[in-house]
Amino acid sequence: MFLNTLTPKFYVALTGTSSLISGLILIFEWWYFRKYGTSFIEQVSVSHLRPLLGGVDSSSPSSSSTSNGDADTNRQSVSECKVWRNPLNLFRGAEYNRYTWVTGREPLTYYDMNLSAQDHQTFFTCDSDHLRPADAIMQKAWRERNPQARISAAHEALELEDCATAYILLAEEEATTIMEAERLFKQALKAGEGCYRRSQQLQHHSTQYEAQHRRDTNVLVYIKRRLAMCSRKLGRTREAVKMMRDLMKEFPLLSMFNIHENLLESLLELQNYADVQAVLAKYDDISLPKSATICYTAALLKARAVSDKFSPEAASRRGLSTAEMNAVEAIHRAVEFNPHVPKYLLEMKSLILPPEHILKRGDSEAIAYAFFHLQHWKRVEGALNLLHCTWEGTFRMIPYPLEKGHLFYPYPICTETADRELLPTVFHEVSVYPKKELPFFILFTAGLCSFTAMLALLTHQFPELMGVFAKAFLSTLFAPLNFIMEKVESILPSSLWHQLTRI
Repeated sequence: MFLNTLTPKFYVALTGTSSLISGLILIFEWWYFRKYGTSFIEQVSVSHLRPLLGGVDSSSPSSSSTSNGDADTNRQSVSECKVWRNPLNLFRGAEYNRYTWVTGREPLTYYDMNLSAQDHQTFFTCDSDHLRPADAIMQKAWRERNPQARISAAHEALELEDCATAYILLAEEEATTIMEAERLFKQALKAGEGCYRRSQQLQHHSTQYEAQHRRDTNVLVYIKRRLAMCSRKLGRTREAVKMMRDLMKEFPLLSMFNIHENLLESLLELQNYADVQAVLAKYDDISLPKSATICYTAALLKARAVSDKFSPEAASRRGLSTAEMNAVEAIHRAVEFNPHVPKYLLEMKSLILPPEHILKRGDSEAIAYAFFHLQHWKRVEGALNLLHCTWEGTFRMIPYPLEKGHLFYPYPICTETADRELLPTVFHEVSVYPKKELPFFILFTAGLCSFTAMLALLTHQFPELMGVFAKAFLSTLFAPLNFIMEKVESILPSSLWHQLTRI
């Protein structure tokens, strides 16, 4: 009788009110998610309702991982968002420009090239450059945005004297082959060593000479490192290793160039894994900054010991051995540091030319690492198979949400913005971690809002037809209850049922 007395206006009002309420919930949930990165309903249920029901907060970290305090966390997050010079950056003329000639695409972004210009001005200029005409010209050349203007200025400087920085610019930007770049760097080395020896004798005379000596030291280290990289690219890997070792011994304090990463890559090419382990023992230290090269090379060495015989089916039956457990933990450590690398190593994502600058733990660092080290992983039998079977397990160990880390500091939130500036987004899709997936409650309220709004519209347009549908739906919904009631009436005595209805 109650259902028969309901008019279509009631259904319109009911569905309209439900649509309005669910729409308001959807708007609030979406605003809260955009601002804080999590669902309000989910957060309330996890933070307040779960403890009342006896649940345990699995995201609470151990005391050892939080003992450094908020100040250290803030300092670490700032340092991890810093953009670093790529230690394995390619040659602009012989490699980047050749890619542009073939494909018509620009592999470097304006932001990346602007950072390189700032690096060149920092390393290759000083306040006393105006005293030497060639250095004064090069000081202006490093500030030029037009590549042809920079090259012309370098030739102008060389007409005055042998200028090491002019040879560097020509080797980097004008040389179209690695052999030509090596020839120019050898000329730069000859000029740079002369300037270095002269400024070394005068460095203590004044602050001006001291700044000049610091500049000449940077120039000399840069030239020797690039010469070693030329040897590596031309197949003279043992010669490159010797040059890098000598350079690290001669200038042990200049860690800003990260020459040990060049050395690690060359040693892996020689398959000299004992020396690789020795370099890692020195630089994979808790007090030193980490990198994808350090973490993933350590994982590769541990995977190499077990990967040739590793089988996921056998491991699931008998469990992991100690060596396999160490390899898996090393992979988890590497993936937590940079979660973008495995997709490039497993060729689930296409590679592009690495940028001249990278962001540690970001997509740019992952591209730079995989571009040079994919061949080393392929050379170790079964290493990529072990990585494929185990890398996703890392994300089950990291607390969620990502306010806390497991082995490292929490993953910085600034990587996506910086990577979009460093990488050519025109033809490369930047890898983002963690992906902000819409919470269930936002999807649920969106569906509820849309469904009830559609019902309200249909009821308004076709009131009689929707009334029939509503009655049929409610009859179907209450059919099981009516069936149960009929069974109960048939089983119980009629007198008992009569007394119950009276009560």
